[in-house]
Amino acid sequence: MNQFLKYILYCSIILFVSCKKPNIISPVILPVIAGADTIPADPSTAASIGFFMDNWAPKSFIIPAATIAQPLTTNAATVTVTINTGQVITKIAPTYFGNNSNPYIGQIGTDALLTGHLANIAPGFIRGPGGSLSDLYFFNRPNNSPLEDMPDTLLNADGSKYRNYYWYGKNTDSWTQSIDNYYQLLSATNSKGMLTVNYGYARYGTGPSPVQAAAHLAADWVRYDNGRTKYWEIGNENGGSWEAGYRIDVTKNHDGQPEFISGDLYGKHFKIFADSMHKAAAETGNTIQIGAQLEQSANSTSNWNSGLFAQAGNTPDFYIVHDYFTPYNQNSNVATIINTAADETRAVMNWMNITTTDAGVSMKPIALTEWNLFASGSKQNVSHIAGLHAVLTLGELIKNKFGAALRWDLANGWANGDDHGLFSWTDEPGAAKWNPRPAFYYLYYFQKNTGDRMLFSAVTGSTDIASFASSFSSGQKAVVLVNKGTTEKTVTVKFQYFTPGSSFYYYVLTGGTDNGEFSRMVIVNGNGASNGVAGGPADSYKTIKMYSSSVVGDIKIDVPARSVVFMVVDKK
Repeated sequence: MNQFLKYILYCSIILFVSCKKPNIISPVILPVIAGADTIPADPSTAASIGFFMDNWAPKSFIIPAATIAQPLTTNAATVTVTINTGQVITKIAPTYFGNNSNPYIGQIGTDALLTGHLANIAPGFIRGPGGSLSDLYFFNRPNNSPLEDMPDTLLNADGSKYRNYYWYGKNTDSWTQSIDNYYQLLSATNSKGMLTVNYGYARYGTGPSPVQAAAHLAADWVRYDNGRTKYWEIGNENGGSWEAGYRIDVTKNHDGQPEFISGDLYGKHFKIFADSMHKAAAETGNTIQIGAQLEQSANSTSNWNSGLFAQAGNTPDFYIVHDYFTPYNQNSNVATIINTAADETRAVMNWMNITTTDAGVSMKPIALTEWNLFASGSKQNVSHIAGLHAVLTLGELIKNKFGAALRWDLANGWANGDDHGLFSWTDEPGAAKWNPRPAFYYLYYFQKNTGDRMLFSAVTGSTDIASFASSFSSGQKAVVLVNKGTTEKTVTVKFQYFTPGSSFYYYVLTGGTDNGEFSRMVIVNGNGASNGVAGGPADSYKTIKMYSSSVVGDIKIDVPARSVVFMVVDKK
């Protein structure tokens, strides 16, 4: 039977199966068809991705000119990964590799070392001005120049007062980052912005109409931005008791606001902000998208989402969630950490579907504008395990069709290893300022070796192995293999509707032997940390040669314990 007739026969089988069981086509039960390469149709863009797909572009993989030849393993494979190249889960939006800046790490937009690393990792989007301080941020004010309606003290959740320190966007001191330096950071790293306007001011402002004053400030920022930024957030985690404006002194408020915030109140105010900001964008000839904050968990008892939707309806252009995956401030072990990547991502997306359906509003693009780990006590956040978790999380976010993801954050304080920063800052033992942490390398090689469409893949033989497959528009297929377990696994990779070429290429990333199961180091194809203490091969990560092996029958590879393999298979 010739290849064309084979293809027609198998298409008929697939059609029959899909008619019997709608939307269920298992790549495991379908035969592996040599020579029947296909270019599958792309699915429609999910509503949860939406306009974040607008700047999608095809990717090509360039076969490396020089590699390090590796013989095929002679070990017997116990795990099989089957990739259905005929089933595209989604095109991969260019918005998953973002990060967060903040004003307390200096005028980083002109720091050549940091911006060089960031340009290499290509975050695409950098959020500013930075987390909770966004609700204390006045983008157009010189240093120490408060407005008359900015109170000297604010209230904690328990009602106690604290001396407030505002952030001023025109402060050019070396220790902070001005708003103009933030824009320089975007330019130097070829990134776009995602900006969080000061909603807290709408609550604690002491003027006659604090909501109007805060909305006017936000609109002025849109005018100042003048089309440089498309995506805007109104406030940061304002339903949290830690946020400025969560509780206000009602004796200083002049528009009848309640003492405590609610989703209902935020929804009313959201419409005022959005109206002012959209009008400001139109004045400058630009269009912007404005996001609203949602509670991401069904376990919340605040009724924030239902109140917000009751007032704002379909006014938000996109929905914002934050997630730090692991239990707060617990000394989580490796298994707890890495299992959250799939479990928590699915739970959040399930809840987004439930909460929007219950409220009778449309699904909108979902942006995870802060994510990381809440684990503490064993240097988990600065370890190579944080890198494994990052890979698993990004794979799950793409697979579950989130619209955007921006990791928290570029740099923080060391805090004995409880540090979310992607880079060392100034106080990490043995590491210089802007030394890339292990997660940097995992994110760098993930993006470099992932195509522009995610493909369906299935794993049999072990629950320790996770896989994320993709295709390049240039024809090569890629697969990310994550070994979550404590022993090496030998994996066979099989393709449906794709005939591999003569070679496959790959990087292997593992941890070091320091600090127990939470090594501060990552080893890339045998290249360790440049400083011998923390991070990875900072001086050479761009030039490390890929391993290469010949395709002889099945593609088979050893995946070390607690490691990631980034593989690209050449086309025939």
